[in-house]
Amino acid sequence: MKLISFLFLFTFAQISFAHDPGLSSAEVVLNEKGVDVSITFALQDTEAFAPMDNDGDAEVSNEEREASKPEVAALIAKELEVTLNNQNVKPVKAGDVTFDAQNNAHISFHYEPAATSLKMQLLFLNKLPDGHKQVVTIKDAAGKNLSEKMLTQQDNVIELNLAAGESSSMFKDFFVLGVEHILTGYDHLLFLFALLIVTHRFWSAFGIITFFTIAHSITLAIAGMNLVTIPSTIIEPLIAASIVYVGLENLIVKEPKGRKYLTFAFGLIHGFGFAAVLQEMNISSIETGILVPLFSFNLGVETGQLIVTTISLPIIWWLHTKPLIEKYFVPISSVFVCLAGGFWLIERTIL
Repeated sequence: MKLISFLFLFTFAQISFAHDPGLSSAEVVLNEKGVDVSITFALQDTEAFAPMDNDGDAEVSNEEREASKPEVAALIAKELEVTLNNQNVKPVKAGDVTFDAQNNAHISFHYEPAATSLKMQLLFLNKLPDGHKQVVTIKDAAGKNLSEKMLTQQDNVIELNLAAGESSSMFKDFFVLGVEHILTGYDHLLFLFALLIVTHRFWSAFGIITFFTIAHSITLAIAGMNLVTIPSTIIEPLIAASIVYVGLENLIVKEPKGRKYLTFAFGLIHGFGFAAVLQEMNISSIETGILVPLFSFNLGVETGQLIVTTISLPIIWWLHTKPLIEKYFVPISSVFVCLAGGFWLIERTIL
């Protein structure tokens, strides 16, 4: 019982941190006239540079967004250090700021001269929440990828020397991001936990994990490439509802049947949740190599999921061998699952 209580308290302490602290992107294009830099943030992230809610009514109007553009551009330009051909340069003119229908802000700058070597340091990452990541892609004028890197507050520099033929791959960066996303995606993990606590044998657990993997891989792919887009305001409450549903089924049905098919259906929804990470980074704009970040991110998610299940399943099965613990293990755990899922459901629909 102490073990169950510890798991309950530990997971409850993490409830409010079900998702990544932030992701953004930047595209750098080298051409014969100079260097064009386009940076994309979620609109809420721009509040770290220039608060938009000037009248304090907790809503940002179109007029407030428009009024914030010069300040946003100026602050980003100040916190973006660009070195071309070993010379520090400033933007040729004030940056252009636009907002799209997906609540993203796009800030564009042009630098001169044409570059044979480039160094960029993103100091503005220090103004964003801890753990924020920025994927930077450098292309030539034809759209060919020259270099890619995932930048963080601890590693905020990207460099490229065309004369030396330098290039880099983002396979490792997106793989690590996928692992981190599943290990910190407590709602996804709790959903999987709720499914697995009623299993007693390898093959029943294997079927659940396999169907979950196939389902979320499908929707991760189609959503990551923007073939299908569903707003997070719909997906996030549905993920929470799936957790509540499984928890209630555990309490009502002694031996749930058809869990593989239930897992597949809900797994499709969770896949859209995973894809939100890649959509925030706008990987569909990576004209070459889109499959690499998509594949490596999904591989990272599966690896993280495998790590979690490899550790947790032996513990779950061992608890089932203890008659006194087994009597309370599934009911108590399922009550907690319902409470946590219900909290997220309320948070994502009402709060």
